[in-house]
Amino acid sequence: MSGQTFDVVVIGAGPVGEVAAERAARGGLKVALVEHERFGGECSYWACIPSKALLRPGNLLAAAKRIPGVPVGDRLDPAAVFARRDWFTGKGDDTGQVDWARGAGIEPVRGHGEITGEREVTVNGDRVLTARHAVIVCTGSVPSMPDIPGLDTIRPWGSREATSASSVPGRLGVLGGGVVGVEMAQAFATLGSQVHLVITGERPLPRNAAFAGDLVLAGLRDAGVTVHTKSGVSRVAAVTDGTELTLKDGETLVVDEFLVATGRRPATAGLGLETLGLEAGRALEVDDTGRVSAVDGGWLFAAGDVTGRGPLTHQGKYGARAAGDTVAALAAGTPVSATPWSRFTATADHHAVPQVVFTDPEVAAVGLADARPGSADRVVDIDIAVAGSSLHADGYTGKARMVVDTERNVLLGVTFAGQDVAELLHSATIAIVGEVPLDRLWHAVPSFPTISEVWLRLLEAYGL
Repeated sequence: MSGQTFDVVVIGAGPVGEVAAERAARGGLKVALVEHERFGGECSYWACIPSKALLRPGNLLAAAKRIPGVPVGDRLDPAAVFARRDWFTGKGDDTGQVDWARGAGIEPVRGHGEITGEREVTVNGDRVLTARHAVIVCTGSVPSMPDIPGLDTIRPWGSREATSASSVPGRLGVLGGGVVGVEMAQAFATLGSQVHLVITGERPLPRNAAFAGDLVLAGLRDAGVTVHTKSGVSRVAAVTDGTELTLKDGETLVVDEFLVATGRRPATAGLGLETLGLEAGRALEVDDTGRVSAVDGGWLFAAGDVTGRGPLTHQGKYGARAAGDTVAALAAGTPVSATPWSRFTATADHHAVPQVVFTDPEVAAVGLADARPGSADRVVDIDIAVAGSSLHADGYTGKARMVVDTERNVLLGVTFAGQDVAELLHSATIAIVGEVPLDRLWHAVPSFPTISEVWLRLLEAYGL
């Protein structure tokens, strides 16, 4: 057994782990960053980056068709789309990420890290890393597979297989109406697949405002996706010409590939958490500084999907900044303020988690999707019908919502659904985090003619 001592050991070198390690190293600490797959993690190679690279060409083609006078074809070039995707992911080569780590003063360690004692991580069973101050777990999440008879007899796609595919299946079945399901259904439909999307509700994106799900449903159908609502898959079987899916209503579909997109769970199995009296497979519950609450001594921290809080890359990196800064400050003997909105706390996890669904149309939302039960909150819904949206696309169809705390006169949530609304979201996030009073927000004058003029219309609808 070989051994080394560091100030901090970070397990998981995705974007979240990289940020946690970099913040700790910036504080003057000696940091080891352990990764058993690729440095850069899920987001860089199998999730956020490749999925958006696959979606963008189809969105751009649809946008061009909405403007008269723009010469466009009717089909994408899948080979060129895949090649551009591969450029973004570096074809799986993580050399650049490893070089970045070394340049930031971080020691990259390849192998599977397991917690084998207090402040102790063993890599591949024979290399012991001891942390003087903290271990930070940033191992993300893994797909959660449903219990469907026959699923274990085929090789279903998960998000990794979908985002790394190098050919377009003639027939693609997709189970799940969440972000992965709708994004990949639309991406492969625009690339030429005959796509069947199976969802349990009457619309996709059930956690968003209903109008957002309705607009995305229409967009999926416009892209050629056949959407089976209020349904599910009751049985799966391998057949001569593909995979047969039996739906809840008895209808059968035969597809070439079957993407299961029914959610994810924290990747805590195999980390040695049992050593600490924790249950493998469950989320690591943390306070707002990232400290794992159930472990004595205050040495174990976590950030990102593994905590079950705001399972989004940007939110995980936010939590990693808080955790890394907290560890560095404690090591230096600097006071750490755990009060809301300090630099050491991920307070926004409770109030203002922004997310964009990159379908056509897009959905951009932050904070609450609806009024709180029994509250005096007021919901304002309007169409996105301003000069900017009309110029942006003929027949532009979109909607906007704001949820207002009428007692404090501040925003609690904002949702936009429409073409190219993603870039509107940060202004809403700022308004919620900053608790900007609506009568002050009234003086933030939107430029004409932009889609952001929807803010003026929202405030006017509210009565300002």
